[in-house]
Amino acid sequence: MNEIRDTVSELTHFRRRVQVISAVVLIAFVVLAARLVYLQVTRHADLAAQAESNRTSVVPIVPSRGLIIDRNSVVLASNYSAHTLEITPSKLDGDVDSTIDALAQIVEITPRDRKQFKRLRENLRIFDSIPIRTRLNDEEVARFAAQHYRFPGVEIKERLLRHYPLGEVASHVIGYIGRINQSEKEAMDDWSDQDQANYRGTEYIGKLSIEQGYEKILHGTTGFEQIETSANGNAVRQLANQSSTPGNTVMLTLDIKLQKLVEDLYGKRRGALVAIEPKTGEVLAFVSKPTFDPNLFVEGIDTETWQSLNESPDKPLLNRALRGIYPPGSTYKPFLALAALQTGKRGPNVFVNDPGYYMFGGHRFGSPDGYLGGVDMRRALELSSDVYFYSLANEMGVNGIHDFMDPLGFGRLTDIDIPGEVRGVLPSIEWKRRVYRQKWYPGETISLGIGQGYNSFTMLQLANATATLANGGFKHRPHLVRALGEEENAELKPVVQPPATDLGFKRGNIAVVRDGMEAVVKTGTARGSFVEAGYQAAGKTGTAQVITLAPRTRYVAHALPEAHRDHALFIAFAPADDPKIAVALIVENAGWGAGAAAPIARRVFDYWLLGQYPSEEDIAAVQAGRATAPIGQPRHVNEIAWPPGAHVGTDAQTDTGESANPSSSEAQP
Repeated sequence: MNEIRDTVSELTHFRRRVQVISAVVLIAFVVLAARLVYLQVTRHADLAAQAESNRTSVVPIVPSRGLIIDRNSVVLASNYSAHTLEITPSKLDGDVDSTIDALAQIVEITPRDRKQFKRLRENLRIFDSIPIRTRLNDEEVARFAAQHYRFPGVEIKERLLRHYPLGEVASHVIGYIGRINQSEKEAMDDWSDQDQANYRGTEYIGKLSIEQGYEKILHGTTGFEQIETSANGNAVRQLANQSSTPGNTVMLTLDIKLQKLVEDLYGKRRGALVAIEPKTGEVLAFVSKPTFDPNLFVEGIDTETWQSLNESPDKPLLNRALRGIYPPGSTYKPFLALAALQTGKRGPNVFVNDPGYYMFGGHRFGSPDGYLGGVDMRRALELSSDVYFYSLANEMGVNGIHDFMDPLGFGRLTDIDIPGEVRGVLPSIEWKRRVYRQKWYPGETISLGIGQGYNSFTMLQLANATATLANGGFKHRPHLVRALGEEENAELKPVVQPPATDLGFKRGNIAVVRDGMEAVVKTGTARGSFVEAGYQAAGKTGTAQVITLAPRTRYVAHALPEAHRDHALFIAFAPADDPKIAVALIVENAGWGAGAAAPIARRVFDYWLLGQYPSEEDIAAVQAGRATAPIGQPRHVNEIAWPPGAHVGTDAQTDTGESANPSSSEAQP
């Protein structure tokens, strides 16, 4: 009986086990079926796309970067194709150093190449392709191709490299491109999805000036190639293709021959010059000396070269025209005279006695010109009377000067179309309280009258104010880009600029100031540089102190270190009755404006108005600071060989076109 009960119990437990197991199996099948439904129905589209991506690859096609040309279609920045030997560290069988050593047995790899590779590797990801050599010749390409099987993770790629055919000429305007760094990658995260997609595959970006400011216009539109791949990743066939669109051509307002001439006239001296067409705001020359070669940055500049540029006391990387701030010296006087006339503080026929010094608050403000006697406004400009303008500044007051100069653009951004501009300083009572937390002292106003004290402006601001004065008080926005073109040979479309701003200057007041500035070049401080000029110019010389001398200490240039010597400045426009060009320039630590700066302006005007290019001996005299009026036989602009000496170190195409007559400034792009 017990045996029967045990048998029944075992059968009952067995049935329960079978039921539990059946339930588990059923549940498992239900879960599996649900999963299959989820994968086959709910996620069908997503998984199909993933499966498709496992056998396809989308390769971005980076566009050719747009050209940069001058107003006469001379090419300033172009591209050329070159073979580069590149390593992807993540794909190597061995370590990187041994791979490079082995490659060096096939193609030349210099210590500079190794340093550059190491620097790039520190800034890039392990699966990025990093160049170890660029510009391989055909023989080197063939030698590597024969040994390619030995180097997994090493490839020869054909890349478009940027080229600046004129080397150092206008480098501060053109700028340069370089490999995208980590901070720039992070900045790109804030771009729109469309812009981010357009930069897929792009490794280089504009770093300075036009290359940076017009980056998205020059870059173009990225294309793509969709390729079917095998299981091991090899290409099988092309599935789709969309060509890239080259970047736009950017035409500058510069005349590159004029730019090159001015850079040559400076020689080894430091300084800046800006030339503007008063009626349009077009910048005709934008010079900062010394310059640098932007080609050094294209493939990544080596440490030694970077240090030599960055640590040089001459600061070749500083764009002095855009970012250098200087006291304007006596070039400020025409604007202060106009302020007096416009505000009614002083009439043109008021005489002021100039005994060679000005006393205020028990302090003697000296004048290097000595006794001049009674001077009215015209003669004060002609002879650059400090005493006249000391007294005028005192009458106007610092805030009165500020309020008149501010609309002219002093101490404010001009909004020129390249990045990096600085404001400078146009002082006021409120400005000093805000910056120094101090009150303004009346004696500080006196030095403002001769462009010293807290006054600090860029040559761009000074040139723009001079152009506004020349244009009868109508102020244009200075600009460097004249036109844009969608393709290399397409018709260029002018860039529309905002209308001029009328500052409301009375014609009679402008005529008084212009008359005084004409006297400067006829019989005044700049007369020596404009002897027998074929036009009438109007200008003003200036000398700006770099350091403050002790009271009653006489300035002796050769007794001071060069860096402590006065700056030479000059502003001018011509022809005086119908201005077509206005300039402002500074030659650092060169002394008197009439001796070092005015001669450069004379050659600029001769070039632009008369089509004359100075003789070699005249250029040498200007470089040495020993020139006044031109010497030797000037040459016609079109007689000058162009382009200048070919840039060494590349086989790039250097077609720079033909330079048109520079005096034809009315020509449209």
